[in-house]
Amino acid sequence: MNYQETCEYLFNQMPMFERQGATGYKEGLTNTLLLDEHLGHPHQAYATIHVAGTNGKGSCSHTIAAILQECGYKVGLYTSPHLVDFRERIRINGKPISERYVTQFVEREKDFFEPLHPSFFEVTTAMAFQYFKDQKVDIAIIEVGLGGRLDCTNIITPILSIITNISFDHTQFLGDTLAKIAAEKAGIIKKGVPVVIGENNEETRPVFEAKAKEVGAPIIFAEDEPEISKTETLPNGGMRYFTRHNRIIEGDLGGSYQAKNMNTILMANFELAKMGYLCLCDKEENFEKCLFEMQRAIEHVTESTGLMGRWQIIQQAPKVICDTGHNVGGWEYLSKQLEQQTCRQLHIIFGMVSDKDLEGVLRLLPKKATYYFTKANNKRALSESTLQLEAMKYGLNGSTYPTVREAYTECMHNAMRDDVVFVGGSSYIVGEFLKNLN
Repeated sequence: MNYQETCEYLFNQMPMFERQGATGYKEGLTNTLLLDEHLGHPHQAYATIHVAGTNGKGSCSHTIAAILQECGYKVGLYTSPHLVDFRERIRINGKPISERYVTQFVEREKDFFEPLHPSFFEVTTAMAFQYFKDQKVDIAIIEVGLGGRLDCTNIITPILSIITNISFDHTQFLGDTLAKIAAEKAGIIKKGVPVVIGENNEETRPVFEAKAKEVGAPIIFAEDEPEISKTETLPNGGMRYFTRHNRIIEGDLGGSYQAKNMNTILMANFELAKMGYLCLCDKEENFEKCLFEMQRAIEHVTESTGLMGRWQIIQQAPKVICDTGHNVGGWEYLSKQLEQQTCRQLHIIFGMVSDKDLEGVLRLLPKKATYYFTKANNKRALSESTLQLEAMKYGLNGSTYPTVREAYTECMHNAMRDDVVFVGGSSYIVGEFLKNLN
């Protein structure tokens, strides 16, 4: 098989939640443990950082990877989903895994894993862990796929755990209350391993505290002493952060939600510095020096790690933005930021998958916008006609388009130079949009 054939094999021959929904989700660690034993426990060959949470996992994982790279480490990064190419999921110092390695791994190992009937994510995780070992990384940032407790990444024992936030998503698997969801995410907290909690509330905090106490894990709540005091949006779409240590940091990742992420990132990196994993400091009074060192990495996260789709500005005149925010937690920030845009007309190319909280998101969407309802080429995608009918109930008006390409073509035909065009609603919409651009 060549690379393209290998990807089709992975996508089509194995249960894949991202394409199939519930029927593609495999709960439990049985297959993962068998694969891990077969490969000789590759994840034990390097240090790891484990990142869970409803939103913000990608931004936090990529930014921490960029900071560690700046400090001279060889850094593995495992994230999901990909937007354009499968290889985005597995990177070392920003460089995607090679097509040859993907093909050779599958050809070499499929006789072992095929009888297990593994999921796509189980095989991909095993591939990532083995690749990082083969390439002799110093440390790897491992993003949880779904949940935490039963996610197949949860066989690692990291040096640091991070839980960004908790909101309602994947409730059919994780539970219908914030406390239940928090309990699943808290499953990544390991014995004696420090855990940084990015955001918490009265429902989730007791869950995290109880789990940390049970396993003897030091717990740090980033919001207790927030490092970020104020933010500003930069002309290039990035963010300027003002810290309580009287330092200004500028980052290239856009979106007002990045303020919460950055607070989590800074607290996590302070913990890493105390462990001696950064070339920075180990005392609170020297944290300003840490911020200075981190600045260079935070300014160039997209360049050094390849992250896409976080309030990503594609062009100006008209201004075109895409963002992968896909649930209520994400749209609580995105809607406010879209309403703050200064423009003649706001155009929104929008699609969602069927297992998300559609009503919750529609309630948040800007009313004063022209909508282009569409769908991604995905079995989970909500049809554009259903989306249009539901959106009309909330005063959201627009036309339907069977593909993202057609929606974008029509939108750009209508948009004027002083308009704003937003593309989003799901990672798959953004992925197809970026692929079409390429």
